[in-house]
Amino acid sequence: MFKTVLFPIDQSRESREAADTVANVVKTYQSRLVILSVVESPEDGAAEAPRRNTPSPEAIAELLEEAKALFSEQGIEADVLERQGKPAFTICDVADEIEADLIIMGCRGLGLTEEGAAESVTNRVINLSPCPVLIVP
Repeated sequence: MFKTVLFPIDQSRESREAADTVANVVKTYQSRLVILSVVESPEDGAAEAPRRNTPSPEAIAELLEEAKALFSEQGIEADVLERQGKPAFTICDVADEIEADLIIMGCRGLGLTEEGAAESVTNRVINLSPCPVLIVP
């Protein structure tokens, strides 16, 4: 049913907590797992850039290797991808590119207001995704 699962990660607690769900789904369906980290490009919205601490390339590489090792300990082989761009759009583009059957991602709960919901990466992925999206609260 889910041949390819895309797991976009960042350095948040919610990403780490979603890993258990990802492992369960991948094991249950014997899926291919692709772990993605998106480095946000600072091109548009200069006002947005200062509000986030952009991780270094080394930190991203370490994050991806730690995630890969975590799944490897559970007998799950994972491919890792690092991309640059706007997170929601990049996640959906990669899902389309790898022909993902499911995206699993953690939710930070930042969309509790109408304004926050419209701006959240999670909401944008849900609305733009070429495949089903499982949000882990």
